[in-house]
Amino acid sequence: MGDESAERRPAGELEAGVLAALWAADGPLTPGQVQGALGTRLARTTITTILSRLYEKGTVTRVRAGRGYAYTPTEDAPGLTARRMHSELAKDEDRSAVLARFVSQLNDEDERLLRSLLDGAEPRMDDQAGGVDSLDGPDGGRAG
Repeated sequence: MGDESAERRPAGELEAGVLAALWAADGPLTPGQVQGALGTRLARTTITTILSRLYEKGTVTRVRAGRGYAYTPTEDAPGLTARRMHSELAKDEDRSAVLARFVSQLNDEDERLLRSLLDGAEPRMDDQAGGVDSLDGPDGGRAG
């Protein structure tokens, strides 16, 4: 009983591990292949349940593989994070307040990167000097 509780992890952590295995793969993986890639003692049924939940969320697609399925992520890690951010933003009626709070909590480097993306320029992560100090400049944060 003690070993079982030691293995218990939050569902989000398990999903993240399964997605990492799928992203690292060259093609679709079956639950058994995911289990092998994770190198964990998780039961195959647990991995199958996680994959089924990810499929229901639209995070992975699946194709028939024998009597079961093989799974592939629908997007890469940055795409999934962006989709989650959009989902969280859509949950609040006051989008302006949510975005303002988000922007106010950015560090200087992320703020410069966001401004660069909004202005349509290629982001330069190595540019530490001469950046913009805030997003409330005369053009409202957009080129125009």
